Amino acid sequence: MLALWRYNLRSLWVRRTTTVATTGGIALVVFVLAASRMLASGMRETVSSSGSPDQALVMEHDAWAEGQSRIDHSVAGLVAAAPGVKRDADGQALITSESVVQMMLPSLTDKSRISSLQVRGVSANVFQLRPEVRIVAGRPIRSGTEEALVGKALVGRYPGLRMGEQVELSASRKPTVVGVIESGGSTYESEIWVDLETVRSAFSLEANISSITAQLESPSKLDTFTEPLTADKQTGLSVASESAYYKKISQGLPDVISILGVVETLIFSIGAVLGAMITMHASVAQRSREIGVLRALGFGRLQILLAFVVESVALGLGGALCGALLSLITPLLDFHCINFATGQELAFRFTPTVRDLVIAVAAGAVVGGLGGLLPALRAARISPVQAMRA
Repeated sequence: MLALWRYNLRSLWVRRTTTVATTGGIALVVFVLAASRMLASGMRETVSSSGSPDQALVMEHDAWAEGQSRIDHSVAGLVAAAPGVKRDADGQALITSESVVQMMLPSLTDKSRISSLQVRGVSANVFQLRPEVRIVAGRPIRSGTEEALVGKALVGRYPGLRMGEQVELSASRKPTVVGVIESGGSTYESEIWVDLETVRSAFSLEANISSITAQLESPSKLDTFTEPLTADKQTGLSVASESAYYKKISQGLPDVISILGVVETLIFSIGAVLGAMITMHASVAQRSREIGVLRALGFGRLQILLAFVVESVALGLGGALCGALLSLITPLLDFHCINFATGQELAFRFTPTVRDLVIAVAAGAVVGGLGGLLPALRAARISPVQAMRA
């Protein structure tokens, strides 16, 4: 039986032109499936890395996202006094107030495209509560000045978002970019950070802030921290851990990408299966005499069937490996997409995982096997007598 399989595999080399064509179709199927799954994984990683379970986010009770939340700045005092808040060496509560707004800017690479970017008004202690964010170029903004920090995913993509340039928040507020921030691929890399008072003035939000972030003594203190803040219905507050908040606002986006990838894969798979089927049918037609000889030598119908299925699966695996290797180039690319929950354009990276690659390669082998099944049945039915006479 092993000799029969070697014979089938050698035949792939003999028919290398059609083999390469079929392999290319299967490689495309695997590439699309692997790339879509890697993108969905990258989206989940980008959003999940933005939140911390030991930090709580306080917003307006009926706001879905920070940009929709408006609370009185006096709430900061209530948050600072709430139980469970971590304090620094001087006894000060580790909290930070922020205002989050959206602004529209045209793309420098596509003049007809307008993007919605998120501007975050930050306090002086923002890096104390977000140690994962670091400055990779320039310096921090000075409190009370019209200066800005830009996420590295936005640098050079929009007007005013390079070091030394001015980003126009309003006619009278044009902060100068003094630094670039990086946060391990999180959503902060797709934001513009400006001094809190500058944002409130530029967008007429002097009486309000969007959210307050508080660092807790431990994640287990969340309920203790939440109870007094939500008990007073007049303040109208909602509290959630940062990790839960970012999971909520990203809900469904990676799944949509995965579903679209599966749909595209199924469409391409039809063509790839037909290609494999045509290739294997042609192979059976050309080798009918050889198949007859194999039958005369004692190889049974089941052995012939299995041999041709193995040949087809090998064809699929070859294409699958090529597609999987090609998909490993995608992490070098950036992908930008609107998060409809917040209206913010986010930059995502393709994140390869062993699981996604294995699933994609297995899908390629299945496509090859399905394409070769009918030709294999045809080969198994060939009569050795009729084949020798042909």
